[in-house]
Amino acid sequence: MTSKASDDSPLFRWALEIQSISQNGLTFVKCAYDKERYLQLQNIAAQMLEACSCTPIDKILDLFGAESGYSTPKIDVRGAIFKKDSVLLVKERSDQRWTLPGGWADSGYSPAYCVQKEILEESGYQARVKKLVAVFDKLKHDHPSEWPHAYKFFFLCEITGGTATTSIETSAVDFFPMSQLPPLSIQRVTPAQIKRCHEHYLQFDLPTDFD
Repeated sequence: MTSKASDDSPLFRWALEIQSISQNGLTFVKCAYDKERYLQLQNIAAQMLEACSCTPIDKILDLFGAESGYSTPKIDVRGAIFKKDSVLLVKERSDQRWTLPGGWADSGYSPAYCVQKEILEESGYQARVKKLVAVFDKLKHDHPSEWPHAYKFFFLCEITGGTATTSIETSAVDFFPMSQLPPLSIQRVTPAQIKRCHEHYLQFDLPTDFD
């Protein structure tokens, strides 16, 4: 669920905070009256999100209902692979824009394993993780506001095998010069993040970035 491009306002983030408070309250609540109040908060958050996104309230409430337990950020992993001044990107079928290969991390596996798996599935290349470049809070970067809240793990990787192959999620795989990046899927990666990954590629001993 993403905010409208023309309305990336504090309202979206306030709604996320209210939803998180509601979810945490529902996780530990014992009093029926308090449960009713937390459900009211959840409904208010859903109304706020409907007002600043293109998602109907019924779907928002369904998404909220699918989340249980203490509210924590999700983990998105991205793999950066360079050939000198060119970067490997994949084209997302969902929005026909380009991104570093990656996606949600799977439970039960390490972030490094997950990013290698995502690279293989989305690009056809087998890869090895060389370095953790950054751990970013998605809300602190130039992404459209989006629920659920996520932390983004960027890894510097190298190709060890395979060939460029598309998937059910990607329609193209290619290397692009850093000076000529194609239209990016901004909810997944920003130009500044790709640039920072390239700086780590050029200066491998740079410390891991974090918010």
